[in-house]
Amino acid sequence: MTTQYTSGRGSSGTFLAFLLALVLGAAAMVVFLRQATTGILARVADRITGRTATFDTSVPAVVQRIQRLSRLETVVYSTDTVVEGSKSSVVLPDLLAGDRILLVVHGQSIAGIDLAQLKPEDVRIDEKNGTRSIHVTLPASQLFATNLDNQHTRVYARSTGLLVPADQNLESDTRAKAEQQLQKSALDDGILDAARKNARATITTLLYSLGFNQVDVT
Repeated sequence: MTTQYTSGRGSSGTFLAFLLALVLGAAAMVVFLRQATTGILARVADRITGRTATFDTSVPAVVQRIQRLSRLETVVYSTDTVVEGSKSSVVLPDLLAGDRILLVVHGQSIAGIDLAQLKPEDVRIDEKNGTRSIHVTLPASQLFATNLDNQHTRVYARSTGLLVPADQNLESDTRAKAEQQLQKSALDDGILDAARKNARATITTLLYSLGFNQVDVT
């Protein structure tokens, strides 16, 4: 009589292999779901998890989202120029009593829109036949700042009369004059119109991303 014994090692090894494959598969799925944040992979991940993106697009919520952008700087106007400052005597010629300085100036003006000024009445939302539209009236564009770049602004020439000392305030006065000229040049070249145009493009993109079908920003 022969007695046969069946070893359990084979079934145990198969179970361990299955368990290992299950763990590795779960780990791979976790990595995929965490990394798939854009494009078609993100859509696949959302299908797997059953997640859908929803946005609060009520007027207060939209106003808050826009206001978070705060001072939206949309245009930087840069220029290089030469600015002259001088002081003269009404009696003596400049050779004796004059003071003259030439500055090579580099500076910039920054313009944009202060979206913190946006009010609820500036936003109108309509819904008709499943189409959501929004109209936003932006605050006026502003010139936020005009500054000289001190690293690239330098004295090009300085001449002082034989009978007078150099005026210590002439350079600072000339720099102030240069800032005024830069600001005027930026305004004359339409920096405020450009700032508003760029802000409209930025806000339009934001509103479309919130799910609106029609967007009008003025």
